[in-house]
Order: sequence, then structure tokens, then C-alpha cells
Amino acid sequence: MTAAVRTRPELNGAWRRASVLGFMLVCALAVFGRAFFLQVVDKDFLNHRGDLQHIRNVALPGHRGAIRDRRGEPLALSAPVSSIWVLPSELLAAPEYLAAMAKLLVLRPNEFEKYLRARDDKQFVYLKRQIDPDEAKRFLALKAPGVFAQPEYRRFYPAAEVAAHVVGFTDVDGRGQEGIESVQDTALRGVPGSRRVIRDRAGHVVEDTNDVQEAQPGADVDLTLDLRLQYLAYRELKSAVAENHAKGGMIIVADAVTGDILALASQPGYNPNRPDDREAASLRNHAVNDSFEPGSTIKPLLVAQALETHAIKPDYRVDIGPGYFKVGSLTVRDEHATGEMDLATVLAKSSNVGAAHIGLMLGADSIRDGYQKFGIGESVGSGLPGEAGTVLRPAGQWGQIGTATASFGYGLTVNALQLVRAYCAIANDGLMPALSIMRRDHTPPPQRTVSAQTAITLRKLLEGVTEAGGTATRASITGYRVAGKTGTVKKNGKGGYLEGSHQSVFIGMIPAERPQLVGLVMIDEPGAGEYFGGYVSAPVFARVLGGAARLLQMQPDDVQAWQNPPAPAAVALAGGGVR
Repeated sequence: MTAAVRTRPELNGAWRRASVLGFMLVCALAVFGRAFFLQVVDKDFLNHRGDLQHIRNVALPGHRGAIRDRRGEPLALSAPVSSIWVLPSELLAAPEYLAAMAKLLVLRPNEFEKYLRARDDKQFVYLKRQIDPDEAKRFLALKAPGVFAQPEYRRFYPAAEVAAHVVGFTDVDGRGQEGIESVQDTALRGVPGSRRVIRDRAGHVVEDTNDVQEAQPGADVDLTLDLRLQYLAYRELKSAVAENHAKGGMIIVADAVTGDILALASQPGYNPNRPDDREAASLRNHAVNDSFEPGSTIKPLLVAQALETHAIKPDYRVDIGPGYFKVGSLTVRDEHATGEMDLATVLAKSSNVGAAHIGLMLGADSIRDGYQKFGIGESVGSGLPGEAGTVLRPAGQWGQIGTATASFGYGLTVNALQLVRAYCAIANDGLMPALSIMRRDHTPPPQRTVSAQTAITLRKLLEGVTEAGGTATRASITGYRVAGKTGTVKKNGKGGYLEGSHQSVFIGMIPAERPQLVGLVMIDEPGAGEYFGGYVSAPVFARVLGGAARLLQMQPDDVQAWQNPPAPAAVALAGGGVR
């Protein structure tokens, strides 16, 4: 009895030891079996999990297409740059690098550390965007953990502010924001590619794989602009706006036959290469985005309709009496004209009374039909974004007063592109071309507005505007005959016309016999005293279109005068009214 009791604890201890050893042996066999299965039987699984920890896709940016003028001159180009980004948690784990990194970023070390700690849960944070590759190398030379360079492209604009309103600009991510960059963004934008790489624990690339998807470059966009003419137009417009203490201005030069826009500029301007220069007011392309009452520049379209419908003949004469005319409660007045005058004088003196007589003779329906034939009220579709909407009310809403005012350009609105297109029809023997800023392989057929004979008659009448006694003698160009029209428009605001605020316009064509170019100049709210279109805008037209004629080597009408231009004093003494 005593012996049996003495031996029972020893048996229990041996059983426990055997159980524990057996359990440990089973676990070891299970672990060994699992390892054997994963590393020998199903080794691809572990390889895949390892790859996920080290293989990364690196983006390859697509090269954005260039924007060029009609002669191949670059207006927008993309250059390779680098952007520095960081994995905050990894860099914070190596504080010895913070001071050197902060110095390159022109930050205090404590500021930089605070910036990183506020973002330590993020996997991607930009430190500096779109810098020169040499500058990026200085960041990478520190070999700081979690700091990387990403290849990108940065947009550059060689013409700077000269073509800014046409070309526009992109944001920092390469998306078009204004101008051609915006409206042609899909065509210009490249398709990004990628390549798979193997990184070490610090995130550095240690091996390239063969898995590469090449980036696709964007398409180039060719414009109708001629950068030589664009520079000339922009320079003269900017100078005129400053000289006349004006709020702004616009200028357009177009090929009268094809409708190609050769120059288009607005003021105030901006430099697209400088993001800090992009104020909201300067971004507006007034030549496209604004509408205005055309004033006296509409009178040639009125006369064209009257001639075309045989309401009047080319030898028509009108007696405007003392220079004013009552239409209901409205008194139509002229600045200079009195007595009897022919059509040439009605246009040369810009007679509102004469225009009102012709308009009332035609009637509202005929006037509106005539304006519509010249595309007034219809979108131009030039390829530029944000074309201003215009107003041409139904003729039934005009009444006698509305009919009279519409005859000399009030009560309706146009944009500058519409007006240029209409005058291209006069220049092109009644055939109105489609305006475009985009180079076209095939020019669409023009639209017939009036007969060739009406257009030719109208050009001869409009020559008188720029000759002695006309309102735009300052639009004359030595060696070339100029046909055109002035407009001095009261500016409309909330509650009516603004006292003392005008828009000064001149639109014309050269050479008058067979025009090749049509140009429009508007100076908005000139504040230096003079505000008539013949005084403010006509000289800008003469300088720009005269320079364009030389650049394009256009044959002059008067070779002798062209070779021996008169002295400036003689030009000043030529005289003539302005309006």
C-alpha cells in the first residue's frame, strides 16, 4: 500500500512530459509541412507577396503637343522637368536629413518637420513641383529615405504675353485652362505610360523589369496666326491703350479671302509663363468674349442691303437739313454733316440722319434680313473659346425708333469676330468666308451675302472715309488705298448709356481695289481727351496694316508713293474730320 502511493506521482510526471513533447512535435511538423508546401509546392504565392512589397508602377508622363503659328514658330512647348515628392513617415524616421532638406526648400527645419508630421499618414506628398532636373539632383544627392523625383513636363510660352489670349495656358498638372490650350486640350494631351520597377526598403529603384507601357505624345496644333503680325498688332494696341489712358482694347487682322485670323490681341494682357501675373481682369479675351453695339460700323451693311434690294441706287442723295431729324420722341443728330449729300458723303461723314432716312425707307424686316445675310447674330465658330453671344431682336419689336437707331448701330449687339467676318464679305466681292484660328487642310466654301457689284460699289464708297474730308484720314497707308469705317459708340451700362464712356472703333481693308486683309481696332474708354474712332483707333489700324502689308510683301497701289512716303508733317496737314 505504501509503495503504490509512493510511485504514482512519478508516473503522472512522465505522462505530462510525453504529452508536451508530443504536442511540440506535432506543431513542428505542421510548421515544417506548411513551409515545405509554400516554398516547394506553392512557391509562386510567396514570390507574388514579395513582389507586392517591392514592385511599384512608375508613371511615365505623356509629352503634350506643341502649339505653332502658320509658319511653324512655337507658341507653346513642353520641356522635361522633375517634381520632388516624399513619403513623410520614412523621412521623419531619419531626422538627421531634415535640416539639409529644409535648406533646399528654403524652410526652417522646425517648419519642415511640422509640415511632414501633419501629413505623416500619407503615402505621397509633393515637396516641389516642376523644377529643373539639375535642381532635382541636389535633392536626390542627399540620399534621404522616402524622397523621390518624378519626371514631368512643364509648359513654356516663347511669345509670352504677345499671344497669351489666343494660346492660353495650362495648370500645374498640364490641363488646359484658357485659350487654345483649353479648347484643344484633348488633342494636345499625351497618354501617360508606366514602367514596373523593383525598389529596396528605402524606396530606391534597384532594378527595372521588362514591363513597360510607353507614353503616347499629344498631337501638335497649328494655328493661322502669323507671329510677326501678332507681335506688331499687340505692340501697337498696347501702346495705344497706354497713350489714350484707356481701359483696354482689342485688335483682329484676318485674311479677307480665306478667313484665316492672322493676328488677334486684347488689352489688358498677361504673361502665361508667370502664374502670379494671371489676374482675372487680364485673362479676358475681349476680342472674343465681349459684345458691343456696333455704332456707325454697321452703316455699310445697311447701305449694302439698300443697294441689293434696289431700294436706292448708287447715285442716291438725301437731304439731312440742319443735321438733326425727329423720329417720334427721338432726335437723331449728326456731329458734322448738314444739307444734301450722296451715299459716299453719308459714309464719309458718318451721318446718322442719312442712315436713319435709308433705314426707315427699308423698314425693320429688310434691315434685319440684311444684317443676318452678313452673319450678324450668328456664331462665328472661329475655334476660340467663349465667343460672346449677341443680340438682334425680331423686327416686330423695333418700332419706328428701333428701326432708326438700328440703322446707325444701336439697339443691337455684335462681337468683333462677327464684324470682321461681315467686312471680309465686302472685301471678297460679297463672298463671306468662315473665320478660323485653326489651320485647315480644306477651306470651307464662302457664303454669298450680296452681289459682287454691290460689294465693289461699297468698297469705292468706303474709300472716301479715309480720304480728305472723311472721318478716318488717319487710317491712310502710304502706297495703298484703304476702305473702311469709323465708329464711336456710347458705352452701355446698368440703367442706360454711361456719360463720357465710349468705345472707339475703326474697321477697314487693304488694298481697296482687291483687298487681302481686313483689320478691326477698338479702344475701350479712351480717357486722354479724344475719343472718336477716326482719331483714336484709325492710326493703330494704319500702323498695323501698313506693317502687315510690308511683311507679307503686298503689291502697293501707288508704287511711287510707297517708295517715297511723305514727311510726317505733310500727313498731319492732310486734314479731315474724325468720328
